[in-house]
Amino acid sequence: MKKEVQVVAWESGELRSFAPIQKGSECVLALPLTRLLLKMVRVKQDEDPVEVATPILKAANPFPDDELTVSYETICETETERIVIAAALPESAVDDIADELDAKKLVITRIDAMILAQVRTAWNLFNASDGRRRLLRFKSPDCTTLMVIDGDNPASIHAITDESELKLAETLALLEAEDFNGPKELAETIDIEQASFDNILHAVAERTEEDGTLNALPLSWREVMQETRFKSKLTSAIVVASAIWTLAMGVLFGVPIAYGFMTDHQKDLSKQHRRKYTEVKAMKERVDIVRKYADHSTGALEIMKAVSDRLPEGITLTSWNYRQDIGLSISGEAPNDGSELDFKEKMESLSFGDAEEDDERVFSSVQMGSTKVLKGVRRFSLELGLGPKEEK
Repeated sequence: MKKEVQVVAWESGELRSFAPIQKGSECVLALPLTRLLLKMVRVKQDEDPVEVATPILKAANPFPDDELTVSYETICETETERIVIAAALPESAVDDIADELDAKKLVITRIDAMILAQVRTAWNLFNASDGRRRLLRFKSPDCTTLMVIDGDNPASIHAITDESELKLAETLALLEAEDFNGPKELAETIDIEQASFDNILHAVAERTEEDGTLNALPLSWREVMQETRFKSKLTSAIVVASAIWTLAMGVLFGVPIAYGFMTDHQKDLSKQHRRKYTEVKAMKERVDIVRKYADHSTGALEIMKAVSDRLPEGITLTSWNYRQDIGLSISGEAPNDGSELDFKEKMESLSFGDAEEDDERVFSSVQMGSTKVLKGVRRFSLELGLGPKEEK
């Protein structure tokens, strides 16, 4: 008889499951997107998805000292490329969850993203076969997850915990989808309430039994799992061997001698276990300082957020073309009040942090293209360079 997959999930600050799980059980852990790094990645057929995805996830990791174990699952593929969902778990993001797992003595064999199970439960709520672009808003007690899909293929995934940031997060999600899959009209926005908790856990269990699904279990957790399994097998072997040895010693030397030998042997095992426990505990205590991620690189998402934050009231961007290490071309519409010039000045002085020097400016050049007024609206374009600064 096939063994049922046991699933626990972290929700609202506690571990939840189908039913009470005994201490020492092996389980699959489902986590909200606020605890995981999850990115859509496009790779060529001759490339290793882990090698391609690792630097992308490292750049998004708010805990730069943590080593990442990257996993992925393929969403779609052609003869030349694959689109995958890549995931990794920074261990510093789950110290509280690790303490709960230790308290319950649960052994985690796999870590899945709860949002992927939620998508599975909600797939019949829209027509994914028409190929149109949709923005899905998944509600849950821990966060709101925004997923942009083109037909049945995700193009971007984000999670927020502050509803006041929803509009900005939606804009960034759509811009990332356009950067990933090209421009496309947004057909509709769908709010999706969380399915029943049991349905989500059943979806996680189904994903566990399927080949090719991602597993964000960190390397150190895998080692603990293997060590625990080894100890379990060793304990069983010791019990059998001890029974045989005790019988043999009872026959040869009498019960008192055999009992003394087994007592000493169990004390040695206990000392070894205490030493291993101390080593693991010391390893955990080393990761007790969380440093805020402060990467000020000119990546696509950072540029998108910086420009969006400085957009004057009344201006609407109509097109966006970002080219890595080359520059950004944007078009927009503004009231006929000179606000597009204010926008240009903000882009000329744009810098990250408290930088004041010219060398610290984000854009090496900012050029206003042709402008024209139509029906009281001024249409304009800007060319923003990311190359070397021009000599003055």
